[in-house]
Order: sequence, then structure tokens, then C-alpha cells
Amino acid sequence: MTTTSDRTVSRRGPSPQRRKLIITAYILITPFILVFIGMVIAPLLYAGFLSLFQTRLIGGEQFVGLANFGEALTDPLFLGGVARMSAFLLIQVPIMLGLSLFFALAIDSGRLRGGRFARLAIFVPFAVPGVVATMMWGYLYGDDFGPIAQGVRSLGLPAPDLLSSELMLFSMMNIVTWSFVGYNMIIMYAALRAIPTELYEAAELDGAGAVRIGWSIKIPAIRPAIMLTLIFSVIGSFQLFTEPRLLATIAPNVIGTAYSPNLYAYTLAFTFQDVNYAAAVAFLLGFVIMIISYVVQLSNARSGGRS
Repeated sequence: MTTTSDRTVSRRGPSPQRRKLIITAYILITPFILVFIGMVIAPLLYAGFLSLFQTRLIGGEQFVGLANFGEALTDPLFLGGVARMSAFLLIQVPIMLGLSLFFALAIDSGRLRGGRFARLAIFVPFAVPGVVATMMWGYLYGDDFGPIAQGVRSLGLPAPDLLSSELMLFSMMNIVTWSFVGYNMIIMYAALRAIPTELYEAAELDGAGAVRIGWSIKIPAIRPAIMLTLIFSVIGSFQLFTEPRLLATIAPNVIGTAYSPNLYAYTLAFTFQDVNYAAAVAFLLGFVIMIISYVVQLSNARSGGRS
């Protein structure tokens, strides 16, 4: 029941102290809002504006509406890159997140000797810049000079060409997995440490073992953290750029200019100077990522509701 005094306070608005807190909060977040608008919103709007034009030899730059988007939707180079990254997503992401979850559970169990060292050792590859990691693995993959091929040949066995067209995608999967297993493991491990220990004690009193506790308590409890890593992985898979860009220098006949959608947009903009079509390709790639991320979140919400 609303009293007369409540209505009086509502009409008067927030107290001076609360108003001061609100103003302080807006002042603190203003730098972030300005940077976000300048570095994210403004470039997006400009790219969207560019995607509506075409530069022609006769007539110069002309407004063409959604013609660039229609051309991209039938472009075999763009669609091939999207299909290649979809295969990358379906194979690499489950392996990477499965390894991350396994390491996080193993370290959190407390039964792993040298847990702190293992945690650091698994996370260290993430600290290696992507350019350095790709160059390092490119050297290891080399058929003529790489230690992997030389080691296999020293055993009298035929060495696999890890930079061939058949194995190149899997070689990239290995690089990304090596780099990001530790990053995802830290997110899951932090979520595991936030689970109340009373749940473990109650489960042990009921006779649950370590495997049952992990399956029935820990994994469901860190489901939001697993979903977060999954969304990050979906976005990262379709934004693959550094690995194909650098490996193309040692395997130019395998990796073309449209190996990944991001590489294709980069080539269109900075090699062929077709910034309008590059902007349309980048926007379509963003839509693909949004749709897949939404489908992943929706399926998780439905499965969570059923459970």
C-alpha cells in the first residue's frame, strides 16, 4: 500500500546524496562511452555507409543500395571461407573446450601434483602473441626444415606434410587450440572456485565420488562460464586471420586470399582497393556470427529450461 509520505518522496525525486551518486557514476563511465562510440559505433556506421556504394570506371562512386550484399551472398570465395570456418568451428571448438574443462576439473580437484605449475604451464601459451605462435608452429610444420618431419623420417617413417591442402586446416586448429586452452581453462577454473564447498560435503556424505561430483555438481554449476567460452570461441573462429595470413607465406599454393572471410575482406580492401565490397563482406560476416551466437544461446536456454 502506497502511503502519502511515499508519494511525497516519489514526487520529490531522488535525495541529494543519491543524485550525487548517479552523477558520479555517469562521470566515471563517460570515458568508456566516448571510446566505445569512437572506436566501435562510428567505424561500424561508416562501414555500413561504404557498403551501400560501388566505385565504377564510368560515373565514379554510385549508390547501389544492397547490391554489394547480394553479390556477396552468391560469391563462391566468401561462401567457401564461411564453410571452411564452419568446419573449423565444429571440429576445433569442442576439442579445445573439452580439454579446457578437463584441465580445470583436474586442477580444482586438488589431487593433481604440482597444480600451480600445471595451471601456469597451460596458461603460458596464451601469453605468446598470435603472430609469434603462428611463426613458431610454421617452422615446426615445415616439411623440409621442420623438426616434426625430420623426427618422423629419422624413425624410417614417411613424414606427413602438415602444410598440405588436406592437413592445413587441422594444423591451424592445433595452433588455436594450443593458444587458447589455457585462457578458457582459467575462466572455468575461476567459476569452479566460486562453488560453495558445502555442496561437495553434502555430496560426499551421500556417497558421491569425485567423478559423480564433477559430473553432477561442478559442470552444471559452471554452465554460464562454459557458455561464455563457447560464445567467445564462435566469434574467434569466424574471425580467424593471423594464422592463414602468416602461413600463406610458406604455403602460398594452399592458402588463397579468401581462405577465411576475414582474410578475404582484408584482401578486398587493401590489395584490390574495393573498400565498398569489403565492407559488405565484413557486415555479412558479422551477421553470420550474430546468428550462430544467438542459436547457441537459444539452444542453451532451452536445454537449461528442460533440466
